[in-house]
Amino acid sequence: MHSNPPNDIPDIVIGRLPIYLRALNRLAQDGHEVTSSHELGQLLGISSAQIRKDLSHFGGFGKQGTGYQIAYLEEKLRQVLKVNREWEVALVGAGDLGTALAHYGGFSERGFNITCVFDNSAEKIGRSLNGFHIQSIDDIATTIPSRGIKMAMIAVPAKNAQEVADKLIAAGVRAILNYAPINLNVPPEVRVQYIDPVIHMQRMTYYLP
Repeated sequence: MHSNPPNDIPDIVIGRLPIYLRALNRLAQDGHEVTSSHELGQLLGISSAQIRKDLSHFGGFGKQGTGYQIAYLEEKLRQVLKVNREWEVALVGAGDLGTALAHYGGFSERGFNITCVFDNSAEKIGRSLNGFHIQSIDDIATTIPSRGIKMAMIAVPAKNAQEVADKLIAAGVRAILNYAPINLNVPPEVRVQYIDPVIHMQRMTYYLP
């Protein structure tokens, strides 16, 4: 059983750890065994001082002047983020976006396995999606707890997203990746990450001539 993480570490720091992990993985694939905060900073556009400060929250991972052993730092960050294990993930929504998510191999490559798919369309329930049997949204209440699933992805229209989130949370889900273009009301113990491409494009158009 994992212990609860320290509450005094800013969420923005936790948000950078997967970025460091991805960069370390890339360096390892290129045959590197050792790196430095300076090298990571150049790769990521983050100051070396910020990287050292972020990592110092979790202990000493490198030695002054010798840098970081990439394999060791990768292993430690995977432990901190609890991605040194497989996570079962529920997917709600079997439309165009949900279908794309179900077929996306990048999740399983990093230990996140979609293991059940739900939808509210009578036309889709009972059909197969990339090997998954599409279940009714009403089955969330029994399937999620029986499998002990703690993570879910919501890929439904905005008008249905809150109701879906409520069902997932009632069934025991504590982490939601929300693709619906709406902010969800959730209790404090539930983590939500929002993926809305339009929001990101609107942020960038501000800077365009």
